[in-house]
Amino acid sequence: MKQITLTLILSAILFFLLNYYFSVQHSILLCIIFFLVVLWSNEGLPLGVVSLLPILLFPTFDILSTNETVSNYSKSIIFLFLGGFMIAIATQKIELHKYISNKLLTLFPNTPRGIIFSLAITSAFLSSLISNTTTALLLIPIAIYLSDEIKLRLRFVLSIAYGASIGGIVTPIGTPPNLILLGFMEQHHLETIPFIKWIFLTAPLALAMLIVIPYILSLGVKNLEIDSSLKELKPLSGEQKRLLYILLSLVVLLFVNSKIEPYYMGLGLNEKGILLGYGLLMFLPKIGFLTWDDTKKIPYEIIFLFGAGFSIAMAFSKTGLADVIANQLLSLTDLPVILLIILVASLVTFTTEITSNTALISVVLPILYSLGNAGNIDLSLILFVATICASYAFMLPIATPPNAIAMSSGAVKVKDMAKYGLMFNILGIVLITIIAILYWQFYL
Repeated sequence: MKQITLTLILSAILFFLLNYYFSVQHSILLCIIFFLVVLWSNEGLPLGVVSLLPILLFPTFDILSTNETVSNYSKSIIFLFLGGFMIAIATQKIELHKYISNKLLTLFPNTPRGIIFSLAITSAFLSSLISNTTTALLLIPIAIYLSDEIKLRLRFVLSIAYGASIGGIVTPIGTPPNLILLGFMEQHHLETIPFIKWIFLTAPLALAMLIVIPYILSLGVKNLEIDSSLKELKPLSGEQKRLLYILLSLVVLLFVNSKIEPYYMGLGLNEKGILLGYGLLMFLPKIGFLTWDDTKKIPYEIIFLFGAGFSIAMAFSKTGLADVIANQLLSLTDLPVILLIILVASLVTFTTEITSNTALISVVLPILYSLGNAGNIDLSLILFVATICASYAFMLPIATPPNAIAMSSGAVKVKDMAKYGLMFNILGIVLITIIAILYWQFYL
């Protein structure tokens, strides 16, 4: 209760300060967002409860109507993620993820550096399929028992947390900001990025990060011993093989469905329908693996979080606050593209460190959209850069769910995460800028 009371007091103080620079409506909106972000951060209320508050607060303060706010909680893009959750739960239920993890871990030498690389790559691979939060929760307990050495435990846990963030950007379903971008693009009638095209765009960045970050984490641990050996791989069971074939067919269908302009126009199937369809397939008798009781494991609070994010984005646009802030930043559009990308990447990366990346990207996208309409910038490129940077914050626990999970393990201290994270934040900004200039701007 103290956290909620303090947040209310801070929000009230912020309102009086903002009122000197913004209209009353805009000041109220910013204070509501501040209130939500702080509660998301300090867990004064459960994540799902905070995420539903816009349905009450926006109509009460005449920001959006109830119907307008509620509509954001049922956007079609949310059902893509719902289908992904169903597939993830099936994968965990029959322990196919353990086979994949162990298989990937055995590809590297059983040395400190080999384990760090294998944990990071395994984490990145799984987080591209079953969300970076779930991946961190699954793998970090394994890492804790690989060694009693404090230094090794620290590096193992960080390699999983950072690997999850790195891999989360590879597919649209890997991390919430990706889906918020797709929903935002759809909402504003921009051409959305197909599943397979997204992978081709992000894979070079993820690969570069997965080479450099584990290498840096492995410096200075060469002579430390690994206490636990990796478990022997068991053969795949019949149902594990069946799910593996289903997942492979899903990948093939997504690949065949994606456009490769101007050579191939794809099948024209809706990707949200494909993911939801495969998710529902998990319940089919004799083929699937789930019962309705298994849906209790779906993290509905994350789905509500998407709704809150889309509601914030709509509120920024509908009230005109995004245009007001964009007008203040309009001079930035005269900067060379490379400087604009560096500026956006830096602002998003370091701002994400002190707030939820989901909440931040919900606020940033409408501002950048207004900026793009007012100025002469490549809108899709800037939106994409901002979204990727929202997941590439490595310094503080609050920045991303994998960072928070790493901190909760007890193996990582804030000063250690900040020391490595600052270095990796700068690395991410540099690599994102290079790849955006040399690659993304020609294909987005």
